[in-house]
Amino acid sequence: MDSIKTEIVVVGAGPGGYAAAFYAADLGKKVILIEREKRLGGVCLNRGCIPSKALLYATHQIVNARESAHRGITFAEPVMDLSKLRTWKEAIIDKLAGGVASLAKMRGVQVIQGRGYFEGSNKLRVETENGQQFVQFEKAIIAVGSLAAMPKAFDLGNPRVMTSTGALEIEDIPESLLVVGGGYIGMELGTVYAGLGSKITLVEALDSILAGADADLARPVVATAKKLFKEIRLKARVTKMSTVGKQIKVESEYNGEKLSELYDRVLVAVGRVPNSADLGLENTKVELDEKGFVKVNHHQQTDDPGIYAIGDIAGGILLAHKAHKEARIAVENINGEDVVFENIIIPAVVFTDPEIAWCGLTEAEAKEKGVKYEVAKFPWSASGRALSFDRTDGVTKMLIDPDTNRLIGVGICGSGAGELIAEATLAMEMGATAEDIALTVHPHPTLSETVMECAEVFFGHATHTFTKKKPVE
Repeated sequence: MDSIKTEIVVVGAGPGGYAAAFYAADLGKKVILIEREKRLGGVCLNRGCIPSKALLYATHQIVNARESAHRGITFAEPVMDLSKLRTWKEAIIDKLAGGVASLAKMRGVQVIQGRGYFEGSNKLRVETENGQQFVQFEKAIIAVGSLAAMPKAFDLGNPRVMTSTGALEIEDIPESLLVVGGGYIGMELGTVYAGLGSKITLVEALDSILAGADADLARPVVATAKKLFKEIRLKARVTKMSTVGKQIKVESEYNGEKLSELYDRVLVAVGRVPNSADLGLENTKVELDEKGFVKVNHHQQTDDPGIYAIGDIAGGILLAHKAHKEARIAVENINGEDVVFENIIIPAVVFTDPEIAWCGLTEAEAKEKGVKYEVAKFPWSASGRALSFDRTDGVTKMLIDPDTNRLIGVGICGSGAGELIAEATLAMEMGATAEDIALTVHPHPTLSETVMECAEVFFGHATHTFTKKKPVE
């Protein structure tokens, strides 16, 4: 079969891959986009960010309805129609994936469905339903993402032991669910199933959940989880799993005791691993690190000069918006510009209840790096907007350089924190000071005011909370 020739081939159509393909096409490049799934959008759109947020929204409605009784509004107990819930979730995914496909067509990006395999530094073989297709390219961008990790000890071949992919299918509502891992995936999906009515036991090997976030920001999440979950076990370790009838027998160690328990389902949420196997990278000069991630420089370029890598496959923080930014950097370098991934503020959001979001340095990172900082906090219990919808369990926090008053980190815990963090991210990208934030008029009554008043706390004159004034030097 003859080869198709193109300037750029992008392998993987997730949020990094399709962003790279679209941007390159916008810059006038001939682009081919390879995706082995029938729907574009990658894990994020199909089996990650989007379906999980849809389910979180749906189950939040159940919790909100139950909590409204003290306002004088009561509802009957919810009736679950899982088939309808799944159909609604899939409709969202179909609409978004269809939108991505339409945008590819509008831009003239050729999409080939199949599995890409590098046969050299300028040649790709694509295994399609109709046979093999060969692509000759000048430049390539690898954007094949990652998949949920499943340790061999837990891999029973039993669908009742799930990764996030299986959990998002919502096949049933297990009476008892063990969640292994207290990171953002375990906490988010644990919240979903708790909202649906499952009794959740969460096991985490570390001494805290959401280890990437500062403890004071995670505290409100822990408090809510303790109400929603049956139990949270820290410094606990699962040692063995086995199938017993229609349940999973789990052996673990906790508080110096060995436990043996039965669960209807188990969610394994212990991280993600790169999709670097069976890509033919050994036929190129691309190098992998010890964990299987593709090594790249600040230009997103691999050890093979004509091949770039972006998103999860390139390691670092595994976030869709980080992949999107790396896509831009890779394409601009291919287009002859000199752009690097350095000093870029990447916000993180955990969509628990309440949400946690942060950008820049966390307090733990600042301490570890020996960075000088001062902390300003504004409690949401002092926010009229938070009071108006019963969500005073939040806090807005800033780390500020005491010499320059510039923001070096911002963290927010509370309802809608993921929407609020963008202002802080922009402020940090612009090199804003606490004074810049404090002098910016924020609308009342909104949660965004907590950002302004947090900056005012630093100077000792926040209107809705009392703090001692900073001494005048």
